[in-house]
Amino acid sequence: MRMRSFIFPLLACGAGAYFGYNLEIGDHGLTARADLERRKEVLEGELAGLDEVKTRLERDVALLRPESLDPDMLDERARAILNLAHPDDLVIQRKRRAQTEPTGAPPKP
Repeated sequence: MRMRSFIFPLLACGAGAYFGYNLEIGDHGLTARADLERRKEVLEGELAGLDEVKTRLERDVALLRPESLDPDMLDERARAILNLAHPDDLVIQRKRRAQTEPTGAPPKP
């Protein structure tokens, strides 16, 4: 008889521990929610960056449309893609600067 009086409280404590554990650690628990919130913030930042790229590309595409064709934009893109220069263009090539070593460091051979 004494053993039967402990069965219900023992089962209730076991069920409470089970649900408490899953509330904190489970797939849909508080820890998982915090992880999802952090991931959401990262993805929102990435989305903002992609929106800026999309806006820039839409602007560039709008400049290349036939109804609003910008000859300078067309010329710039064609030269960049084909890696060409017009015969009348002045091309200035810069020499590369030598790597300077920090003071106190021996020069490289």
